Amino acid sequence: MDNPSEDSEEQTQQQQTESNGNDDQQVYFVPFRWWKEAQDTASADGKKGTLYTASPGPSYGGPMKIINNIFSSDVAFNLRKEDDPSLQTCDNGEVGVSGRDFALVPGDMWIQALKWHSGSKTPAKNSKSFSTSDDDMTDVYPLQLRLSGLQEGNSLGVRISKKDNAVESYKRACKIFIFETDPIRIWDFSGQTASFFSISNQSNDKDLKDSPRQLEQDMLLELQVYGLSDSVRNRAKKNEIGVQYSNGTSYLMNGSASLIRSPCETGTLGLTGLQNLGNTCFMNSAVQCLAHTPKLVDYFLGDYKSEINYDNPLGMNGEIASAFGDLLKQLWAPGATPVAPRTFKLKLSHFAPQFSGFSQHDSQELLAFLLDGLHEDLNRVKCKPYVEAKDGDGRPDEEVADEYWKNHRARNDSIIVDVCQGQYRSKLVCPVCRKVSITFDPFMYLSLPLPSTSMRSMTISVMKSYGDIQLSVVTVNVPKDGKYSDLISSLSTACSLGADETFLVAEVYNSRIIRYLGGSADSLSLIRDGDRLVAYRLLKSSGEDPLVVFTHQQTEEHYISGKLTPGWKMFGIPFVASCRVENGCDLRNLYLRLLLPFIVHNEDFVGKSDKVENGATEVLAEMEATSPRLVGLSENTDAENIDAKLDSDFEFLLTDEKGMLSNSAIVMNEPLKFSDMPERLNVLVCWPDKMLEQYNRSAFSSLPEVFKSGFFTKRPQESVSFYKCLEAFLKEEPLGPEDMWYCPGCKEHRQATKKLDLWRLPEIMVIHMKRFSYNRFLKNKLETFVDFPIHDLELSSYIAHQDGQSSCRYMLYAISNHYGSMGGGHYTAFVRQGGEQWYDFDDSHVSPVNVEKIKTSAAYVLFYRRVEENHIEEMNKTIIRC
Repeated sequence: MDNPSEDSEEQTQQQQTESNGNDDQQVYFVPFRWWKEAQDTASADGKKGTLYTASPGPSYGGPMKIINNIFSSDVAFNLRKEDDPSLQTCDNGEVGVSGRDFALVPGDMWIQALKWHSGSKTPAKNSKSFSTSDDDMTDVYPLQLRLSGLQEGNSLGVRISKKDNAVESYKRACKIFIFETDPIRIWDFSGQTASFFSISNQSNDKDLKDSPRQLEQDMLLELQVYGLSDSVRNRAKKNEIGVQYSNGTSYLMNGSASLIRSPCETGTLGLTGLQNLGNTCFMNSAVQCLAHTPKLVDYFLGDYKSEINYDNPLGMNGEIASAFGDLLKQLWAPGATPVAPRTFKLKLSHFAPQFSGFSQHDSQELLAFLLDGLHEDLNRVKCKPYVEAKDGDGRPDEEVADEYWKNHRARNDSIIVDVCQGQYRSKLVCPVCRKVSITFDPFMYLSLPLPSTSMRSMTISVMKSYGDIQLSVVTVNVPKDGKYSDLISSLSTACSLGADETFLVAEVYNSRIIRYLGGSADSLSLIRDGDRLVAYRLLKSSGEDPLVVFTHQQTEEHYISGKLTPGWKMFGIPFVASCRVENGCDLRNLYLRLLLPFIVHNEDFVGKSDKVENGATEVLAEMEATSPRLVGLSENTDAENIDAKLDSDFEFLLTDEKGMLSNSAIVMNEPLKFSDMPERLNVLVCWPDKMLEQYNRSAFSSLPEVFKSGFFTKRPQESVSFYKCLEAFLKEEPLGPEDMWYCPGCKEHRQATKKLDLWRLPEIMVIHMKRFSYNRFLKNKLETFVDFPIHDLELSSYIAHQDGQSSCRYMLYAISNHYGSMGGGHYTAFVRQGGEQWYDFDDSHVSPVNVEKIKTSAAYVLFYRRVEENHIEEMNKTIIRC
């Protein structure tokens, strides 16, 4: 009896041999960069291919479109043959993976290129002797194109249909041929399209006599697609369950844990993760954004080393450029697995010691250093000429700006300047002589402030010291960098403050007032989240009545030298009232009046109401006779709740501002001994033990913090428009005292006003959101949600000079995100690739993400690329289809 396994192995070997033998008849569809790199390096005799570009189809209204109805679901577009010889030679500088360039090659040419990419640099004498491995073939899937010749004779109509392809092949084809604003270009080195034109023309001449049917003239072109697969290369183990979703991403679940096979592990071009070497997520985030910047990708995947400037003293001997270029080639290699950027990190640390070690750093700071380092390494200017900046002296801004830009380009000429640098106008005005100075400076990125982050949530205790005393807690929103007057305004609105009322805000620590917030210009930034504030609601006085401040203390026993010794301890919230006092009785009556709302409802007082009521009446009468301003009891005040022992054993002591005792105890019936009554009278009240049970001290003993952070506590989400941030960056404002400007008119340093305007826009616009703030006391991260545009950033209304400008519209393609606090946190990147598909680059892990989820308060650095006007309408159609 034959062994089935042996038969199966022989059959597999036979099929593989047949497959290798038929490779010369098959046509492979591959990334052009992958193909060109192998051809250039191997110095093989490359055939001149026929170039086709995607063009609108007359029947479908667009270059790439899906036709959905009940009978069909097709991708249809036209390929127009390009007759430009310079394009057909493939030597133009526009070729690259990010430019959507592909090649059709026969099987023997594919085998030759595959062998070079597999590690053998020597061309095989016989391509059929090289056998492809299983790993190579798992990245190949079949695709059938239905071609039809169009009437103009130099275009092909292309249709990709489910009826001709497997479902998965059709899904992958959709990712290549639809939902993309960048042009698609295909070089045919196989000669299949040329042969089809001759067949199509003969068929058309014959069928013109009859009534031709278009579908009968179609011809199927069978392709083997390589390097663009979304299938999982690594085979799942027997105990793993694979689930394939419609977006092509595979999720493999092993036991209770979920393992996501990211596209970087599946051979999808460009979707390769970067390993975290130890707090290097900030570097990975910035690199991934640059690694998907179209012109930079094409440049560094090409012959960029010919432009390295080894003699530039400001450069880094080409080491940064070489390390970055090598890293990009690894990230864009077909079938790449997550890359460990150790060499790049080593070079970076060598030239920028601030990034050495494994501490967390800022992705924007690294980005700024990297762009500047790449520029100097690749500066085409070998000998920088001396140029002197000249003042405008009344000349037109256009003339002065062009002069500044020409001088800048005379010393700085690189791919970074070509793609990433723009120009803005800076206008300074002297506040004394009104001298105006205008300069035009280049910029690599814009750092925008977040104006909405001036709002801050503050929780404050409000204590009313007349009528029915009330202690309540109020939360208000105030400008974070605002003044004391802003806090009073917000409190007045929240508490419905009357015209005859005012607020006094104080900070309380250890049951003592340690400072008063007085001046209207006092900054709120000095108030910390952990502070405890009390706003005393007072009646406005004529200015003659002093402010009386009562603090409370009680006896407490302490162990001193092993002995239990009685002592005193502060408790509760200080009471504050504005009242005219002349003797000790006035102070006692005022204090007892403030304590009335805190009397305990004691059942021992039941049956003694007459005595209590008589005692209360007598005390109130005495208070009214001696201190009329103390009277203000509400009609709802219950006389039964007034302590009958109002002539109690409280002891009153005068103190100074620091709480130190001054003079002796206050005698009730004797006048206060002051030559001049002070504006603020500080009184310490000593509570005997028998009085502690008569009052609810806990009701006035706790104060909330200004802001209590916790695991479940979040600040209110702030939101601001992106354009508001841009306007805040461009608005006119005075220079700080530390940035005084030397006025050539006054011959002195002046605090001039400064106004910025955008003048010349770059192709790639990098926007840095200033989320991290620093001052002498605090370091803070701003969690403001910025509502930034994704598809249509329009800057025409923000640019001062529009004559001769290219399009002022931009499309978002990458975001560097920061999550967490300032001291640590985590960086990731969102990158747009393949039309409207976005991916989340989280170190080694790369996964698709919906476009609705890329707008978060973690967005830190935004990357935009210019969209030409003739692409805007097509872009909008694509957005609608999505």
